Amino acid sequence: MIAVDTNVLARFYCDDPNDPEAKRQRPLARRVIVESPAVFVPLTVILELEWVMRGFYEIEPESVCQAIELLLGMPHVTVERWEAVKDAIDLHRRGLDFADALHWTCSASCERFVSFDDRKLVRRARRMGLKPEIALPR
Repeated sequence: MIAVDTNVLARFYCDDPNDPEAKRQRPLARRVIVESPAVFVPLTVILELEWVMRGFYEIEPESVCQAIELLLGMPHVTVERWEAVKDAIDLHRRGLDFADALHWTCSASCERFVSFDDRKLVRRARRMGLKPEIALPR
């Protein structure tokens, strides 16, 4: 099994015609992801991949979700904490920021998730009825 970094997945998913390195690296990334018998994707790579696709390449959230779901569906790819990633995708589609959703899904065994992000996280989570609760620090 080989593990991949964010840049390999970004090159696999994102065509960047203005970057000469991308032209060289994209076929290599495709070969690694498609032809390797077993690929491991760390949870931190998933978090970075969403950020790169959304923040740098300005890919729409639904397309990012679909890309990550495609990765989850590849039989030779193991995504660390895949259940948390899948649940984070679902929450992202319901309105939570992907990173916040992933932080929360990875903290599901805790009694509470605490954040100062009142408007974008705490209030939305309350409206969604998420348990464990996402709350402001007391």
